[in-house]
Amino acid sequence: MRKFGATCFAVALAAISALAGQNPPRPQKAGRVVLKWLGTAGWEISDGDAVILIDPYVSRIFGPQPPGRPPFARTPEDKRPLYGWNDIAVSDQTAIDAHIAKASYVLVTHTHYDHVLDVPAIALKTHAVVIGTESTQNVLRAYGVPESQLITVRGGEDYDFGSLSIKVIPSLHSPLDHKHYFSSLTAPAGMKAPLTLLQIHPEGGTLAYLIRFHGHQILAFGGMNYIEREIAGLEPDVVLAGAAGSRSEIFDYSGRLMRALHFPLLVIPTHWDNFTAPYGASQQPAIEAVQSFVKEIQAASPKTKVIVPKYFEGISLENEN
Repeated sequence: MRKFGATCFAVALAAISALAGQNPPRPQKAGRVVLKWLGTAGWEISDGDAVILIDPYVSRIFGPQPPGRPPFARTPEDKRPLYGWNDIAVSDQTAIDAHIAKASYVLVTHTHYDHVLDVPAIALKTHAVVIGTESTQNVLRAYGVPESQLITVRGGEDYDFGSLSIKVIPSLHSPLDHKHYFSSLTAPAGMKAPLTLLQIHPEGGTLAYLIRFHGHQILAFGGMNYIEREIAGLEPDVVLAGAAGSRSEIFDYSGRLMRALHFPLLVIPTHWDNFTAPYGASQQPAIEAVQSFVKEIQAASPKTKVIVPKYFEGISLENEN
C-alpha cells in the first residue's frame, strides 16, 4: 500500500515571490522532491540536483485565446502588447532568467504556445534534454536547439535515466469550444526562426508523463482530458490534474480519473489560471472557479489530499529512499 510519513505534504515555508526582487529560496536537502507551479501547466520538479520542467511557460504574453473560452479580462494598468496569431513569437528572456535557473529535462505535453513558447530559450540556456512529440521538436529545431538535446516520442515509451524514469503516456487535449475542438495539425519540419505565434501553436498530439523519482510516482497532465485505458492501473501518489472549466465537457472527469488511478494520495490542480495575466495580477476569479474541482476530487476520493498551488511556492514530498 502506498503511504507517506506525517510530513509528506508539508508546504515549504519560504515562498518565492512571483515578482523579482525578493530573497532567493534556501537550497533544499538533496533527495527531497519539491514541486513548484510555474503557472498554466508549467511545473518544476527537483531533488536539489536533477530538475525536471513540465510545459515551462513564464512569458505569459497577452495573446490570442483558443475558441470557445470566455475572453480573459485585461486590467487598465496592463500595458503589455497584444499578440495576434501572425505576430512573431518572442519569449520574455527576463522572466526566464528570473524563474528558470537550471533544468535537466523538459517534458512538453503538446505544442500550443502556452506550453512550448519558452522551451527553445530554456533548452538553449540550460542545455536540458527536451522530450516531446515530433511537432514540438520541429519547433525547437527551428530555433537551433541541438539534435543531441531532443528525444522525440509518441506515447508508450518508458525510459530509464538513472536517478529517475519517465513513462510517456498517450493522451487527449482539452475539449474546447463545447466539444468541437479537434486539430490534426503538426508543426512541420524545416521551419526557421523567427516563427509566428501560429507556427508554434499546432497541437501535434498530446501526451501525459509518469515521473518516477526518489520513490514517488508523479503523473502530469497538460490539459483537461485523458485516455482512461492508458492510465488504468497506474498508481501515482501525486497527480497534476488539469482543472480548468473545460473538464465539465468530459463525463465524470474527476471520478473516473480517481478510480482509474486507484485513489492517489495527493492531487494538485494545474492549468486553471488566467495565463494571459502577469504573475502579479489577481487570480481571484480563477481561484474561486477551481474550488469546484477540489470538491469533485474530495467527493470521488475522500482520502485524497488536494492542494491548490501558488506560483513558485514549494510543495515538499517526503524522501522515500
